[in-house]
Amino acid sequence: MQFLQRALLGGALVAVICGVVGTWVVIRGMAFLGEAIGHGMLPGVAIATVAGAPVLLGAAVAAAVMSATIGLLQRRGRLSYDTSIGLLFVGMLSLGVIIVSHSRSFATDATALLFGDILAVGATDLIPLASAAAATILLAAVFHRSFVVAAFDRRIAHVLGRRPTVAHLVLVALVTLAVVASFPIVGSLLVVGLLLAPAVAARPWTRTIPATMVVASLFGVFAVFLGLLVSWHAGTAAGSSIALTAVVLAFVSGGVRAGMRRRRPNQSVVRAEPTMPAHARIEVIA
Repeated sequence: MQFLQRALLGGALVAVICGVVGTWVVIRGMAFLGEAIGHGMLPGVAIATVAGAPVLLGAAVAAAVMSATIGLLQRRGRLSYDTSIGLLFVGMLSLGVIIVSHSRSFATDATALLFGDILAVGATDLIPLASAAAATILLAAVFHRSFVVAAFDRRIAHVLGRRPTVAHLVLVALVTLAVVASFPIVGSLLVVGLLLAPAVAARPWTRTIPATMVVASLFGVFAVFLGLLVSWHAGTAAGSSIALTAVVLAFVSGGVRAGMRRRRPNQSVVRAEPTMPAHARIEVIA
């Protein structure tokens, strides 16, 4: 049963990473970026598998190249952000499929690469996951104010000396780190589910961004535990069970919270309205 303990611990570490980063992904509307990076890892994964190199290294390199190229196209070209992501999304995915189609030995690993293999997490895999979780929490804490100000008004961020461009690059790096870290757990196709669903489940219950990160991490850990439990007893794929559990928790959480508000209409949660000044919204949500 040690492999289940390692799977649960590895999944919990990934849940913490995704809880912290996923909160910003939801706030900033960066779900498409996370999806693109998840699929953009496939060429690096395929090349690493064929060459006998560490798969996680190939995924990290491909994800970094994907993120850097998106930023380069946006800054120097005439393409919009979503257009750049869309083009690279298709290009990297197509390149990965071409590499896979020319490798006869790749088919046996395709399922694990696309949908993850959390039960294969070893003791040596926990160290980089723990390091990634620590780095994520540290960067999120250091750049928290910059993220908040840049999310609402880049002009104010410039005035306050928060350097929104740097903050955006750091946030993209965190999204890349979260996607790469989640890859062994839920694979390249389901990574966005673990990145988004816990944050979506947490938002109705929290008033501040740090609180959302904490609750999202808890929802993520619970999704990992419940998904592994379902997988063990129902004989289903572990990664897919975890991702589906996280999505179901998001819907259940939103439904339960909406029902509670309908029953107590006079005790609504104070939220920042879009018509509020930028500085007031920052104070409320931060």
